Amino acid sequence: MTSGQLRVAIVGYGDSGRGIHARLLRAAGAAVTHVVVRNPERAAAARGDWPGVDVVADVAALLERAGDFDVVVVASPTGNHVENALALIGAGVPLVVDKPLAPDAAGARTVVDAAAAAGVPLTVFQNRRWDSEQLTLRALLADGALGTVHRFERRWERFRPVPKDRWRENDLVSGGLLLDLGAHLVDSAVQLFGPATSVYAEIRALTTPAPDDVFLALQHPGGVVSHLMAGGLAGAPGPRTRVLGSRGAYLVTSFEGEPTPFAALDEAAPGGVDGHEGWLVRGAERTAVPRAPGGHVDFYIAVDRWVRAGGLVPVDPADAVRTAQVLEAATASARERRVVDLG
Repeated sequence: MTSGQLRVAIVGYGDSGRGIHARLLRAAGAAVTHVVVRNPERAAAARGDWPGVDVVADVAALLERAGDFDVVVVASPTGNHVENALALIGAGVPLVVDKPLAPDAAGARTVVDAAAAAGVPLTVFQNRRWDSEQLTLRALLADGALGTVHRFERRWERFRPVPKDRWRENDLVSGGLLLDLGAHLVDSAVQLFGPATSVYAEIRALTTPAPDDVFLALQHPGGVVSHLMAGGLAGAPGPRTRVLGSRGAYLVTSFEGEPTPFAALDEAAPGGVDGHEGWLVRGAERTAVPRAPGGHVDFYIAVDRWVRAGGLVPVDPADAVRTAQVLEAATASARERRVVDLG
């Protein structure tokens, strides 16, 4: 660790803790100084990734070293988020909690209220706000290039006929694509077009115990309807994003290397996907859209400013409560086969 680095403790060092958070923290110039993990292989991975890291077995042991780090990242399974977060808040430790903040709205509200009452800095890892397509779309909307938008579509589809065998796929309370990818999809739609006033949903489990086939229709105050889809059994995924407006459409055909037949549109373009993020489309007319600057590492750059320099909170944790309310309403909608009003 060099002088002046943000010192970070991570709770959990699996697909999320190691594969996402540790990678972004390194890119942001932070140092992971402590890791909470029991699994011997993951503990060895943490020591290999961060020489000199202090590996402990639980949050209680981590809190005995609370003066040795600046912020904690909670990257444990979703079902442990509330317990882990409340323990850290009780110790007065600033924290980042991976999305979703909790498996339900009551748990999310409990965490947010506890942090506010204790005056403890809390934010939620909604890193998809820094996706290139999200940043580029925000710029298009600000410029009015699409005119009056009436529909927003975003898909997070994969073809995994043999699913992974993890808690995310098997946990009926805290797992499944509604909570996992749905938290990102709803947050993205609300950030772009305002709060959801109603939700209609279709949710099924096709290949896993927890839901792996999700469709949400959100109504927004300005008249925009969002259609959000997540699925693990989509043999022809995509297009990733389609936004329809009075002056044209924004189309993103490919996403993070996921196979899709629509990627041929990008591959046929001069230079492939380099330098642009999707297309502005008007019927047969198609124009490449310059990619807006930014990326996921900017979340942790903002966390550094927030924790050590009093900067703005990267993600308002109250947003996570509202997202949880939408996801709960979606569950009720699918179960009762009706549109649920959110007020």
